[in-house]
Amino acid sequence: MIHKIRKLLHSTEGASLVEFALIAPVLMMVVTAIFDLGHMVYIRSTLQGALQDAGRDASLESGLDNQDAIDDYVRNQVRSVIPNATFNFSRRNYQDFNDVGEPEDFTDTNGNDQYDDDECFIDANDNGAWDSDMSMDGLGGADDVVVYDVDVSYDRLFPFWHLVGASPTGTVTGSTILRNQPFASQTERPTVQICPTP
Repeated sequence: MIHKIRKLLHSTEGASLVEFALIAPVLMMVVTAIFDLGHMVYIRSTLQGALQDAGRDASLESGLDNQDAIDDYVRNQVRSVIPNATFNFSRRNYQDFNDVGEPEDFTDTNGNDQYDDDECFIDANDNGAWDSDMSMDGLGGADDVVVYDVDVSYDRLFPFWHLVGASPTGTVTGSTILRNQPFASQTERPTVQICPTP
């Protein structure tokens, strides 16, 4: 009996099965995470390629009349990869590349490097209010710079999100920036200074 116990203690039969049982959950989690990440990168790549093509079409004079068709092109390209995706499109235009993402100018009377409600500002987008981004909505006109953004939401295909408590919905954002063709003279933007009344 003692001999059998000693033999059992030194036996390595079945060790691989126990080791695999310990490693398998971690391995499966890593594999599904890689698949999930790869799928997201593929969607982003498809979206970015579609946006580059659509942006070129939008920059033409005919782009103003074909915005729905241009958006449909992007949808169709991405839905070939992920059929149930939902989309949010955004177009902002600027006078120049240097203006992209820049705030409207203001007079910093108190020297705190931020706009306060009682300070004068240059209303660059003609909406009567100071904005942290001087863009105007839409495609703009000839020679304007356009930022074309698309947010895509989709149901994740792989269960990795469930294992780590993340959202079952993935989101990918794509963006392109182009200057419209010079099919006419560029419209000058307003440079009206507005000073709030006390």
